[in-house]
Amino acid sequence: MVQMYTVLGRQIGSHYLAIGVLTAMFSGSYLATRGGGKKATQAPPINASSPDEADFIQNFLKEADASEKSKH
Repeated sequence: MVQMYTVLGRQIGSHYLAIGVLTAMFSGSYLATRGGGKKATQAPPINASSPDEADFIQNFLKEADASEKSKH
């Protein structure tokens, strides 16, 4: 026979309570330790005095990133 507990006015078997507790514990620990999403890095704004200067800075940064990746 199974030990019965009264929860919210209903009779619940001890094995169902044990399954519920274990499920909550393991799923909670899984959700807590799985890590977050990948954080997107945002570059600071380019404060250029003209559109040509802004294009030059963006092209320079792209070339610098490409050369940085080719070295590694």
